[in-house]
Amino acid sequence: MTKTQSFIIENKERFLSELIELLKIPSISANKEYKKDVQKAAESISDSLKQAGAENVEICQTNGHPIVYGEKIIDENLPTVLVYGHYDVQPADPLELWDSPPFEPVIKPTKIHPDGAIFARGACDDKGQVFMHVKALEAMIQSNELPCNAKFMIEGEEEVGSVHLGEWIKQNKERLKADIILVSDTGIISNENPSITTGLRGLSYVEVEVTGPNRDLHSGLYGGCVANPLNILAKMISQLQDEDNRITIPGFYDKVEVVSEEERAEMNKAPFSEDAYKQALDIEAVHGEKGYTTRERGSIRPTLDVNGMWGGYTGEGAKTVIASKAYAKISMRLVPNQDPNEITNLFQKYFESIAPKGVKVNVTPHHGGEPAVTPIDSAGYIAASKAMEQTFGKKPIPLRSGGSIPIVSLFEQELGLKTVLMGFGLDSDAIHSPNEHYGLFNYYKGIETIPYFYHFFANENSN
Repeated sequence: MTKTQSFIIENKERFLSELIELLKIPSISANKEYKKDVQKAAESISDSLKQAGAENVEICQTNGHPIVYGEKIIDENLPTVLVYGHYDVQPADPLELWDSPPFEPVIKPTKIHPDGAIFARGACDDKGQVFMHVKALEAMIQSNELPCNAKFMIEGEEEVGSVHLGEWIKQNKERLKADIILVSDTGIISNENPSITTGLRGLSYVEVEVTGPNRDLHSGLYGGCVANPLNILAKMISQLQDEDNRITIPGFYDKVEVVSEEERAEMNKAPFSEDAYKQALDIEAVHGEKGYTTRERGSIRPTLDVNGMWGGYTGEGAKTVIASKAYAKISMRLVPNQDPNEITNLFQKYFESIAPKGVKVNVTPHHGGEPAVTPIDSAGYIAASKAMEQTFGKKPIPLRSGGSIPIVSLFEQELGLKTVLMGFGLDSDAIHSPNEHYGLFNYYKGIETIPYFYHFFANENSN
């Protein structure tokens, strides 16, 4: 890989400037107003793959946003790595909390990234991490050191649940044949302590609507006489967890995986400072399910969180009104053995059961996903571990993540392939939040590490 690494060093500035151009595109998949921008991002990824030396590059249309496919097959008898990522991004709201415009990338140093970080929506999740793979491919091809076949599947709907990806995969199973799937949509413990994600939580995401009177009412004339949907919704939500922060939905924990004391002990050996965690978030205390550490709460235990509540008057000044409707969006992170459809049904049944007379309740399921666990004795994991040890100088720690990437279980169901989650982001990178950023160290370290993964994976499969 000597020539490949030399090529990376020689082209670092270009790799960064090209990423900046991609980050300028507001490819927000959740908002129809940005449909053209999502298409533009797909075209940019397609052009970058072609420039890298990929062949059969195609922008594949779906009933939603397109999927970009490309490949470089050097020998049908060699193993094949299928890279997955996404070019769509979360909405940038609230815009007033950004220190610089979210689609006007800015590079500046931070305490954690003294050499600089690029601030922009999508910098870490997932454009920066996808682009690492494109540039690593370019480096290997241009240096004539690509040791196995490569395929790319980069979608534009991950942030809205990958709605059309499953059908596209079913229709393209032959084209997607591979030996392993490689994803960089996760992170590491720190730049000093690399890690590889070995587990992901599943997801059940719902929207609830509570309806009271048939119109907004004067709070003086009607207050105290009719049910106030906003008050009722707040009370109902408060009943979803008990004083120990355990979820109260009947049957919710019935199939939760019981993690052994030994595994829990190993998990808690990973470097973690609760004081630093609290300081980074500017909070006085952590909060969560009784009987578990912060690291355990964020990885091996299921959760329920309100992601948004609204209704009534929220404008400037006062408007004394009892709203006709109140709404909330709620996400539940799931652990192995929990089925998202079953959990959604349990939620709906319970939420409707605790509604008092005087209101009507409607629960609308949105997207969900299965939890997933990657074995650490697989050829893919071993290759990733060796690659990160090569570039970080330290063996990475296997670690379960609290996040969800629903397509990981989809890949296993439809393609029969395990996924290696070799990400390079940090918890402090503020993904999904204002001022999202990605360290230049992490961006370049990813480009440097990925070719070693190909090298070690090819070797593992030749043994």
